[in-house]
Amino acid sequence: MKIVRYRESAGGIHHARLDPDGRLELLAGDLFGELVPTGEPAAVERILAPLEPRAILCIGLNYRRHAAETGAAIPTHPVLFMKSPGAVQHPEAPITLPTTAASHQVDYEGELAVVIGRTCRNVSRSEALDVVLGYTCANDVSARDWQKQQRLGGGQWCRGKSFDSFAPLGPCLVRAAAIPDPQALSLQTRLNGETVQAASTADMIFPVAAIIEFLSASTTLLAGTVILTGTPSGVGMAADPPRWLRSGDTVEVEIEGIGVLRNPVIDEPIPTQTP
Repeated sequence: MKIVRYRESAGGIHHARLDPDGRLELLAGDLFGELVPTGEPAAVERILAPLEPRAILCIGLNYRRHAAETGAAIPTHPVLFMKSPGAVQHPEAPITLPTTAASHQVDYEGELAVVIGRTCRNVSRSEALDVVLGYTCANDVSARDWQKQQRLGGGQWCRGKSFDSFAPLGPCLVRAAAIPDPQALSLQTRLNGETVQAASTADMIFPVAAIIEFLSASTTLLAGTVILTGTPSGVGMAADPPRWLRSGDTVEVEIEGIGVLRNPVIDEPIPTQTP
């Protein structure tokens, strides 16, 4: 089942089933419990990110070619960083380039996102996929200058990856049962229609089950935790010359069996001074 979260014109937020013909049917119930089709069409005003994450845990350098293009050694354990849940952005909504905390090196990173379906701890690799609610597309937008340069007060991954709108998710959540093998999906990222990333999730250094085992060791993962599983090669930072996002760009992340997450890029509006 493909599940869409949306806002109706009256302001209420609901879930709907996305049918193959594009129709949306209102669902009743709870995303982390049971969702039941109602037979009623969904009155959609705006498609939203599939959920409001309890936490966003991210794995860096999880594709061998991406590690190579950045000059990094192949990690022996998953490299963990976090993004603020406040960075979540909806499908078709803009990625805003920071102007107050200005960045001139904002990059795209198309990724497979995993949603944890039940609170869990110390999950074995053999049982890890059993705690997955579903999968969606993600864009781990990154301000490389804040991420890497001490002169900006950065030099830490979380700072450069947690600005508002830097975690687009969507366009839907695909139930785990519909994707029995998350290591057999094609992933593409397109910038203004040009394919800049193309890979298979089979190329991950640490597969989804290994990531969940690692993250849950002596650690409670709350239902609603979103895990970003890393990006393949082709990021803008590694291009020659580097290819940073600019206002007017459009970024699309497409994952087989899930759909296309599309976001335009704009400059953050400059705050107005109050008298």
